[in-house]
Amino acid sequence: MRLGGFVVRIRNLMSPKVPPDLKYAKSHEWVRVEGDLATVGITDHAQHELTDVVFVELPAVGRNIKAGEACAVVESVKTASDIYSPVSGEVVKANQAVVDQPALVNSDPYGTGWFFQVKLSQPKELSGLLSAADYSAQIGE
Repeated sequence: MRLGGFVVRIRNLMSPKVPPDLKYAKSHEWVRVEGDLATVGITDHAQHELTDVVFVELPAVGRNIKAGEACAVVESVKTASDIYSPVSGEVVKANQAVVDQPALVNSDPYGTGWFFQVKLSQPKELSGLLSAADYSAQIGE
């Protein structure tokens, strides 16, 4: 029984639902870091809970945001939710594709459905984010 649980946990970590190369916020945002640039989106779990996303409002390029700050909004057929930045820095790019086609958030949350990119001002904040294993445990996967 114990071995079976171990195998299930390993399989879940390798699942595209929680990619192992990203960092995660407890509020269900993900971060992909390349140098001093962080790309932010919401997790597959979050988009699934929201159901069909029909509207996305993103932060303006040039805006300085702090980790934990509400900086974007997602509306679905079910609810509206604030999106919080997992990191601090300056917004250097917003993904116009998700504004024009909000369904990308549902169909490809870790790819074309990303929200914005931030030039990191406090890289140490990354150590406070969750690993894939920790995020999987949080959502019960």
